[in-house]
Amino acid sequence: MTSTETAAVGVDPAIAAFLYREARLADEARYSEWEELWDDDGLYWVPMSPDADPARDLSYIYDNRRRIKSRVAQLNTGARHSQTPPSKMRRLLTNLEVLERDADTVTVGSNFVLYEYRYQMTTWAGRVIHRVRAGDPARGPRLVRKTVHLVNAGGPVPTLAFLL
Repeated sequence: MTSTETAAVGVDPAIAAFLYREARLADEARYSEWEELWDDDGLYWVPMSPDADPARDLSYIYDNRRRIKSRVAQLNTGARHSQTPPSKMRRLLTNLEVLERDADTVTVGSNFVLYEYRYQMTTWAGRVIHRVRAGDPARGPRLVRKTVHLVNAGGPVPTLAFLL
């Protein structure tokens, strides 16, 4: 068994590499490249509680593909006062496991810890659920849905002026 197989139970190594790349691009503020990972029907959601329904409950973030594009455009301006100077970030993804698989998509759950430094260290932690579409061979895998369940959801959280 390889180290990738032990770290990512049942997850295809190409999908694991895709998820690690998605995390790295967000950490490095390579927003346009991060946006390119999304498919046209993408949905990025950070609920305020684990059993939230986005149709009736408040969310920290609930972005469809058009809103993802808009968020990235704002981040790329460099004029977000809540990110001046920009945060330095590094995240760890661990305990990757396949939750669901069908003909062209796979849903992977994992735990994450994100270290953000901007004047002081802030630690973000939680569970992230990625739904990834195989995509065509030329484009590679595409992100269909990303749901981030924060450990401290529902409580006070610092500003979310970056990508989780």
